[in-house]
Order: sequence, then C-alpha cells, then structure tokens
Amino acid sequence: MALATDYTSLITSEHSSKPKFAAMFAAVAQCFVDQINVMQSIPAAFDLDQAVGVQLDAVGLWAGITRQVRTPLNVYFSLDTANLGFDQGNWQGPFDPSTGLTSLDDSTFRTLIRAKIAANSWDGTIPGAAAAYANLFAGSGSYIFIQDNQDMTMTVGVSGAIPSALLRSLFTGNYLKLRPEGVLANYIVPSANNTPLFGFDVNNQWIGGLDAGSWAVAA
Repeated sequence: MALATDYTSLITSEHSSKPKFAAMFAAVAQCFVDQINVMQSIPAAFDLDQAVGVQLDAVGLWAGITRQVRTPLNVYFSLDTANLGFDQGNWQGPFDPSTGLTSLDDSTFRTLIRAKIAANSWDGTIPGAAAAYANLFAGSGSYIFIQDNQDMTMTVGVSGAIPSALLRSLFTGNYLKLRPEGVLANYIVPSANNTPLFGFDVNNQWIGGLDAGSWAVAA
C-alpha cells in the first residue's frame, strides 16, 4: 500500500523545514498515492474467488454469462414437490417472481462463471466437456459422464448425489453449450440419492450393478 510519506520523506533538507512547502507537497503526493492504491486494489476486487456483487457481474460479462438467467427456473423450496425440499429447493427472495429465478446469488453465480470459463476453452472432446461440466458440480458429490450415442445425440449423465433443483436447471438449460451444433443432448440423473446409475457388468462411481445402481431419470 502506497503512503504519502513514501514521497514526503524524499524532501531535501533545504525544504524539509518549510511547513507550507511540506504541506503542499504532501497534498499533491496524496492525490497520486490514492490513485496508486485504487489501481492496486482492482485485481483483487475483480478476482473470481474474491469478487462480489457488481464486481462479480463484471467478471461474468467477461466470461459471457450474466447473473440474470435467460430461462425461468422453477426451483423454489416446496415441501410437497419432489426434489424441491430441504437442501434442494432454492429459497424465494422478496423480489423473485413465483414463476422463476431472476438473479443468482454470488456463490452460485461464481460456480457458473467457473464452468463457463472452462466451456469457453472447450476443445470439442468428450473429456473436455466432462471437465467443464465438473466445474458446475464441484464439491456437490455429483459425478458427470458423457456418452456419444453415435446417432447425432449424446447423453450427459450425473451419478452420485442428486443435484439440487437449481444446479439441475443450470445443467440442462444450455448455459454452457457443450455440444456440437445439431447434436441433441439428453440429461439424466439417478433416481436415488448418492448412487451410481444402474448398468450391468460395470462397477464404478458412475455406473453400478444390482443392489448398487439406481434407475436413470430425466434431469
């Protein structure tokens, strides 16, 4: 952090005893010190891990995504609706319409920006797409996999923890555009929480057999 004393200490002995000169010099130096401190604070203010509010909005615009999502998200908390209960449904804010979510909170928006940045540098491969999607589910206990069905369709699946309603909406809402033009994508999640998807003769974190895997359902 720059200080005015960094410059006033350089006043020569000939003028250091002149209070008016020292005061004038300090006032002028302070203007430049303030500018230096502002410029030095900008990188941290717009760092993806630290930015909040309008600074995070600016980072999102650089990545090509906004806090205000295009597609209405019916993800508000509801006790009587499947997958919208505790730890799944998003709490409805005082200015959010009942038909959708207009603005993401900082934490969710930061996660979406990370995934969008990865999607922007996608190399067109299935592993590259899976790595970009993984940013969206980081720390959630969900595991992503992608299968090319060889018929101009692809299956994008999630195993492990069932994603929250908000993550499912972002996952299926084409916000990341991780598919070739003209290819249709099917999005699936497990029907039981913290399980792999059911499949014969396979046993890993994505697919499990009898007594381990659960049926895949549309996300």
